[in-house]
Formats: sequence, structure tokens, C-alpha cells
Amino acid sequence: MNTGPRRSFRRPGKRLAVVLTAVASTVPLMLTAAAAAPARAAACNGYVGLTFDDGPSGNTSALLNALQRNGLRATMFNQGQYAAANPSQVRAQVAAGMWVANHSYTHPHLTRLSQAQIDSEISRTQQAIAGAGGGTPKLFRPPYGETNATVKSVAARYGLTEIIWNVDSQDWNGASADAIVQAAARLTNGQVILMHDWSANTLAAIPRIAQGLAGRGLCAGMISPQTGRAVAPV
Repeated sequence: MNTGPRRSFRRPGKRLAVVLTAVASTVPLMLTAAAAAPARAAACNGYVGLTFDDGPSGNTSALLNALQRNGLRATMFNQGQYAAANPSQVRAQVAAGMWVANHSYTHPHLTRLSQAQIDSEISRTQQAIAGAGGGTPKLFRPPYGETNATVKSVAARYGLTEIIWNVDSQDWNGASADAIVQAAARLTNGQVILMHDWSANTLAAIPRIAQGLAGRGLCAGMISPQTGRAVAPV
């Protein structure tokens, strides 16, 4: 007659033992995961700004995959005309953890244009990127790095901070993957490097750029709209 009660008592005990065992085995994993994030953060002795101009393009997907595989984030200075034509690629940039910025609509020499034309180039790009799901850009890079007081004032009217660069990878000029890696090796804390979305050599250089930065304790950061320098991602 006592068989039934004893059986019902043992079963919860066994279940309790299983639960306790599962919790005991999970706690070290939780502690390990919790400790890993500070460890990764502590490994960053400084931040640099990786930037890619002229996208989105047919190369954007491959570039985003390479950046993600190597734990890198970057600022994508998109042309408005390409953002309007490829909205899914703009959304892919955001989904991959990149920051989307303004690089004019048609990539003209802005310093040769009237104020109204400059305004059109910048404002249409703001609209195109926002309409494609890229948010409202806070950063602006003038094509060719060419700027003047008028360009700066128009950009400021749209709440944009003008960003040039500290290091030019020369990928636009046919630089080899080795040369691009060497250019990235010159980056120091807070600095920004110019690269391009469409460059096959830049794409090939991504893994070694990531290795080089990690070896020097540098991480890929965001570009601050306040200072124009690379900082820890928010």
C-alpha cells in the first residue's frame, strides 16, 4: 500500500535533481558569457573609423559579409542615387550593424556648384537614405574631399558633420590589397581611413585589416558627429 506514495515522492526528487544539475551546468556558461563581454571591451585600447564610399553597389553584399565575418563595423558613405536604386542594400547595411552616411547624390565636384545645387545634392541624399530605411544621416563626406565654406554651411543646415579622412587607402587609384593593408596599419586612435565599397582589392584586404587592428589593440568604432573622430560604438 505504501508503493504508490513512495513512487510519487521519488519522481519529483529525480526531476528536482535534474533541474539542479541543469542549473549547475548552466551557471558557469552564464558567468563565462558575462565575463566575455568586458574582456572584449578591455581589448580595445582605441578606436578607428573604417569608411567605405560610393555604395551601395553590386559589391555591397560581399563587403558586408566580409566585415561581419571579421567582427568589423564601418561607416558607409552612400551616394543618394545608388541608395534610391538599391534600398534593400541600404537596409542590409543597417542590419549588418553599419552606420549609413551621406556622400552626395551624384558625386559631383561640389565646390564648382551653386549653393542651390549643393543643397539639392545633400538634401536628396538625406531623403533617399531615409526612404531606403537607412535612417537620417548625421555624417557627410564631400566627393573627392573637396569642400569650402558654402559646402560646410549647407551640410550644417541639415545637421550633418563633415568627415574627410586621415589615411587614404588609395584603393580608388588601383592600390593592391597589400598596399591597402599597409595603409590601414598607419591608423592610430581616433583616425579615419578612406576606402570604397566597389573595390575588389579592398574586399580582399578586410581579413588582414582586422588582424592588424586586433594585433595593435584597436577596434572598429563609430565616427562621432560631435568630434569627427572614431569612438566606441554606442
